[in-house]
Amino acid sequence: MEFRTIVNIPHPTFELEPCERILFVGSCFADNIGKRFKEEKFRAVVNPFGVMYNPVSVLHTVKKMANHVFDTAVFTLGTNHVYVERATGEIVDNCQKRPQREFEERELTTEECADALHEAIALLRQANPKVNIILTVSPIRYAKYGYHESQLSKAMLLLAADKLVKEDTKKIYYFPAYEIINDELRDYRFYKADMLHPNEQAVAYIWEQLVATCFSAEAKRFLDVWRPIKEGLAHRPFHPEAAAYQDFIKRTKEKARLLKLKYPNIELNL
Repeated sequence: MEFRTIVNIPHPTFELEPCERILFVGSCFADNIGKRFKEEKFRAVVNPFGVMYNPVSVLHTVKKMANHVFDTAVFTLGTNHVYVERATGEIVDNCQKRPQREFEERELTTEECADALHEAIALLRQANPKVNIILTVSPIRYAKYGYHESQLSKAMLLLAADKLVKEDTKKIYYFPAYEIINDELRDYRFYKADMLHPNEQAVAYIWEQLVATCFSAEAKRFLDVWRPIKEGLAHRPFHPEAAAYQDFIKRTKEKARLLKLKYPNIELNL
């Protein structure tokens, strides 16, 4: 018997390769996943101007990164709610603790969400016409809106993401992180104490599904080789001056050096 609903995850037409240049922009869920990519030695840039919750704020970050080249960009969409500065009419990314009266909260339409993402993708393609796009919707619910309103917000984002994928199925891919957390992992043991944010176990499961569906065979081999080296370099002994540890760390660094010969783009601080 099966006691959970397994989310079917289609494979994208592209695959992630070892040490790719990847831009992560979006909610704090992008921070969590992006951190893991950095640990696994992808050349990842993660929310370089802070967390961006809505599609327009995602666009603002991409505009600031227009001169950078990426192989893949991952947009994690959190909400369609935005804050508009009354004095300028501009959507702000962060209210910076200014008085609430200076801003008006409103909701982006599905079309506005899609348009902002279209523009962001077009900017990335100016630097690299072959850039791949992964869209996700953050599984984190917004209690401050009310749970029904939070679901409506997520629905707008899902519709916008679906619109973009249908327009370009070869280079734009939707990864169902939202569905995995809310359907497959439908249990509070996968959440932090606030009962809203996925915990480390849930994030690790998302990572496993990403690897299974989006990574090339070479990227998976790289992870297998890098894992013991990573663990060895991270080891903190009680007696670092001991001859046995010195020999261990010397052998580990030699393995890392050989790995860099095979993957010149890997960034190592030995």
